[in-house]
Amino acid sequence: MTDVLDLDQKKATAKAWFESLRDQICAEFERLEDEAPADLYPGQPGRFERKPWNRAAGGGGVMSMMHGRLFEKVGVHVSTVFGTFTPEMAKSMPGAGDDPRFFATGISLIAHMVSPRVPAVHMNTRFIATTKSWFGGGGDLTPLLGYQRSQDFPDAVDFHAAYQRACDAHHPDWHAKYKAWCDEYFFLPHRNEPRGVGGIFYDHHDSGDWSRDFVFTQDVGKAFLEVYPQLIRRRMAEAWTAEEREQQLVQRGRYVEFNLLYDRGTMFGLKTGGNVESILSSMPPTVKWP
Repeated sequence: MTDVLDLDQKKATAKAWFESLRDQICAEFERLEDEAPADLYPGQPGRFERKPWNRAAGGGGVMSMMHGRLFEKVGVHVSTVFGTFTPEMAKSMPGAGDDPRFFATGISLIAHMVSPRVPAVHMNTRFIATTKSWFGGGGDLTPLLGYQRSQDFPDAVDFHAAYQRACDAHHPDWHAKYKAWCDEYFFLPHRNEPRGVGGIFYDHHDSGDWSRDFVFTQDVGKAFLEVYPQLIRRRMAEAWTAEEREQQLVQRGRYVEFNLLYDRGTMFGLKTGGNVESILSSMPPTVKWP
């Protein structure tokens, strides 16, 4: 990969990677559906169903949804959209002030698990172009049980380590910077609490070397594909109690609150005419507010 690529080639290259990553993740999640112990997860293993959608103003995407016996609800979506920002949106987007045309392609994933012992997870990586271009994304882990919601719990330690390896391969400062950004971003001010145990979050990432930034974004996706299935396999055979299921459902409410009140991706999708079904598929299937 070199920077002799023109912008159209960069768009196509990024789009192809996000679709490839989607396919790899879906295949691994279906393997996990097959592996889940039948005594805890009865029934037939789930499979992803793909549903294409078109955006009237330009572009579209493919939703990949699975409601399984291990994955209560998981969506792995890829979208590629283009068009013109509204004047309001253009003000907040680099390079869109004088020319509001944009292109955006990316992958977005959210997994809500049947077992309260297996943490929920979110991952997103994207490439956006106006008169400027940049990458963004990251991944974050949301344990639903109190004793798991600490930075020294093994799942959190391993999750952070995977992303640190991905960051350190490119720049020694990036992990600390993007981990802190994640902690700041995935925070619920109205409750004064974090959504989960964090991970990394980055936006407007443009080092001046597109190829380097693209490989970094690929490595972020690969880190997720490496570590999250490991965490699932570690926890999926643990039995859980009715009380733990109750904790899970209540804690999921925090997820809903964050996504509807603060999440940039949700706002971006809704304000640019994205697919509402896809955007709101991040919502947990069952939630409680006691």
